[in-house]
Amino acid sequence: MHGARLTTLALTAAILLTWTPAGAQVGRNLGLVNPNLATAAELSGVTGLPPTAQEEILGARPFLRMANLHAVVSKHVAEDAYDGIYGAMWIPIDLNDVTDEEILLIPGIGQRMLHEFEEYRPYAALAQFHREIGKYVDDDELARMEQYVYVRIDLNTASAEDILTIPGVGNRMLHEFEEYRPYSAMAQFRREIGKYVDASELERLARYVEIR
Repeated sequence: MHGARLTTLALTAAILLTWTPAGAQVGRNLGLVNPNLATAAELSGVTGLPPTAQEEILGARPFLRMANLHAVVSKHVAEDAYDGIYGAMWIPIDLNDVTDEEILLIPGIGQRMLHEFEEYRPYAALAQFHREIGKYVDDDELARMEQYVYVRIDLNTASAEDILTIPGVGNRMLHEFEEYRPYSAMAQFRREIGKYVDASELERLARYVEIR
């Protein structure tokens, strides 16, 4: 009985360590470097990414689409290096506004899984992606895939936990997001949040949110 209880506790702990909150709208990052936020040292740690690419990334960011980042990377490395690089570095992609080519850049995603990603559009929440794609892969693979994607957050209803999943958003910016509710239009979001960040950072943040 004691051994069974220990086994149950161990399983519970493992679930808690890997669990992504149901409300989270940006997939939990398991270690991918975000090139929009990375330091030069973090970029230099991406195996296969040459210094020339690192320098161009630092000078051209923020990238608002994965396709824009890939346009830089593909100038510096051969196609057979893509999986290694994008297994270490990535900009989350909007599940409802992404091209086939961007989805296929996710390491291990082929035509069959591309079809599954597309079949369940539009995604209302990341929990829907978790539920539907979880029919086809195990928990570990689902967690790996989930860190590559997001669903836009509703500015007027998102929880604090949801907002904090946006890469680069901490408690200070969370306060600013919440202070101006309710938002009537994205123009209002840009006007108010633009008081605190420059134009490039504002557009990087705007790609994660919407008003429904």
